[in-house]
Amino acid sequence: MATDHSTPTIGQPQLSELKIRLPLIGLTGGIGSGKTAVSDILAQLGAGVIDTDLIAHQITAPGGCAIYPIQGHFGADFIANNGALDRSKMRSLVFQNLEAKKALEAITHPLIKQETIKQANQLAQAGFPYLVFVVPLLIESGTWKGQIDHLVVVDCPEELQIERVMQRSNLSRIEVEGILKAQATRQERLAVADTVIENQGRLVDLQSAVEQLHQKILGIKKDKPSSS
Repeated sequence: MATDHSTPTIGQPQLSELKIRLPLIGLTGGIGSGKTAVSDILAQLGAGVIDTDLIAHQITAPGGCAIYPIQGHFGADFIANNGALDRSKMRSLVFQNLEAKKALEAITHPLIKQETIKQANQLAQAGFPYLVFVVPLLIESGTWKGQIDHLVVVDCPEELQIERVMQRSNLSRIEVEGILKAQATRQERLAVADTVIENQGRLVDLQSAVEQLHQKILGIKKDKPSSS
């Protein structure tokens, strides 16, 4: 889900304020490209990582803050027996119905944004040298460009994406292809990337590329207020 950053979060410094103090990195890529693998390595190297997709899952889990408004708008049929969002049923609806997609985003985006800013401030205060925002639909959202210093795109052939997602999520090829069609194309992502990380399966290659990225990010200079 894309994250909207148009509404301020009261009482929290915004990302534009954090950007003055430390590098903010956007990390994106198509479904199954390996964003989590890259962000996990960056975290091991010392980065502060905020995963907006994980936040989206948390707010739609049993007891999540998005469940009540989603049920109120879409009905109890879209809530699974365990109290979580029925993601399969909702996915089918929003792929076919633009108004439903907009309604879901109107509920979830402000909540994702609020938690994103909260986590970013916590990590900044904890002294992490830079922050990585993992955003699956970063390109599509159109709101991140001015808020980050460096855009990292994780890339692999589309057929490999399809194979990975089918294996991990038990989705059919048609379902995965439908998700891919709703995302930016591979070419669109590569065209705006500051760094491209190739992830075709060899962990040693991925580790090396991410370590080089880490050093590049550490070279981004920022003003360091003495009272930070």
